[in-house]
Amino acid sequence: MITAPQPEAVEAGAAVLQAGGNALDAVLACALTQGVVDPLMCGVGGLGSMQVFDPASGAHVVLDGLSTCPAACRADMWAGIFERECADGYGYVLKGGVNEIGHRAVTTPGILRVFEAAHARFGRTPWADLFTPAIAFAEEGWAIRPHVYSMFTLNEAAYGRLSFASKLAFTPDGARLYLRPDGTPKRPGDPVRNPELAATLRGLARDGAESFYTGEIARRIVADMQAHDGLLSMADLAGFRPRQHAPLEITYRGRRIAVPPPPAGGIVIVEMLRILERFDLVSLGHNSPEYIRTVAEAMKIAGRDKEEHIGDPDFVPPPLDMLLSDTHADACAARIERGEKTPLPRVGSDAKNTTTVSCVDAQGMVVSLTHTLGVPSGVIPPGTGFMLNGAMNWYDPRPGRPGSIAPGKRRFSSMSPTIVLEGDTPVATVGSPGGAWIGVAILQVLLNVLDWGMTMQEAVMAPRFSATTDAIDISNRIPRGVQRVVEGMGYDVKRSPMSFPFAAPHGIALWDGVLEGGADPQRDGYVAGVP
Repeated sequence: MITAPQPEAVEAGAAVLQAGGNALDAVLACALTQGVVDPLMCGVGGLGSMQVFDPASGAHVVLDGLSTCPAACRADMWAGIFERECADGYGYVLKGGVNEIGHRAVTTPGILRVFEAAHARFGRTPWADLFTPAIAFAEEGWAIRPHVYSMFTLNEAAYGRLSFASKLAFTPDGARLYLRPDGTPKRPGDPVRNPELAATLRGLARDGAESFYTGEIARRIVADMQAHDGLLSMADLAGFRPRQHAPLEITYRGRRIAVPPPPAGGIVIVEMLRILERFDLVSLGHNSPEYIRTVAEAMKIAGRDKEEHIGDPDFVPPPLDMLLSDTHADACAARIERGEKTPLPRVGSDAKNTTTVSCVDAQGMVVSLTHTLGVPSGVIPPGTGFMLNGAMNWYDPRPGRPGSIAPGKRRFSSMSPTIVLEGDTPVATVGSPGGAWIGVAILQVLLNVLDWGMTMQEAVMAPRFSATTDAIDISNRIPRGVQRVVEGMGYDVKRSPMSFPFAAPHGIALWDGVLEGGADPQRDGYVAGVP
């Protein structure tokens, strides 16, 4: 079974499973296709995190492909043009937007090195064959879907960010690929054909990831950087290596919860679970006022702790033992029980432009991947067909902070592909796009499954809420009577107009060996089971 937000990508992954590939092969074929049919969400110029559980070899590993600051960066290089944080906390506003759009916004992409390392260790299908569906969609074309159009037309000027249409129009190749002749973004049903990306993918299929990092593609990227005052160099590309880690694990109500360690976002999820295990959540009633208050306070505590303690472990060693200790969880739960409110004025920056895929195969391999372009840079190196990430927007331009700029530094990311186990047997996997909402969305899916006994589809569809600032944001499907009671507790409650807001989790449950998947309805994807 495979689930993802793009139907074309799910189709690609399911075809690989049907042809005898394993879960890792299917996830890679799906992810490569996602880069074609969701070009602002992800691609070969992006970054990400993958978790793999392989019962055949006994391996359980996280592969970290989070991008790094180019070596030419300096901690104070943008301090003089810093204006403010974005109004919603997703990034930083500089004069001229140089950290959000253009060549100086690009960090060292890591996702292809993750694909390469994962395939070398776990893959069964030949590397070149995994590119076949993506090449076909790039060459033969695909149609703009509703969610793609919603991103193409998203204007976040109120938050201090540039419109996505301006990023599509940043290069002549982007305008030709994704805009209509009148300069407006293509609309649902409009075709997109990208023969240059098909040629790039053929080169990667033939020559491997090395061509992206040291070969012809690398030379084309760097030539474009040099022509436009970019920061990324051949040395940055050639020197990038993915990290392989053991998952960060806790036990929650007798199940093992495995998440990627920092700088990925799993620490936020498992800290919230450690706190909430101290409560009988079911007795409170699902999405009741007291349930929302209790869970929201756990969200705020974990969000505050992340802001204070979590960055790149190479630069800021994280106090994981303290954050996950019984002493800390007991103290946090006691504060919630006393009715104390934890201040959380704003979370740090992270990527909304993200996607995910989870897969389980017949041999019990479980793979979950979340990958992204960060804040898309708009930069499409001429003739390559792919956009590069703009993840420099994640870094705090003010020196001396956990998230400040430094050569080779990785930035905290909320991405957290998650696996749940009973003993040594996987029973669920879930991942999500959605920036700082990823952690709170995955938390609620886990609570819905593990505490409330929901199916995976029920769990990802249930109304969600979010507390990533002092306010509590709620879905439009949470009753207004509940909202009024929460407001009466002294909270600022903001109602979203959307029925399915706050990230977009996709997952698979494996209880008793029966596969049951879930796809968040706000995106365009689905779950495919393969006999």
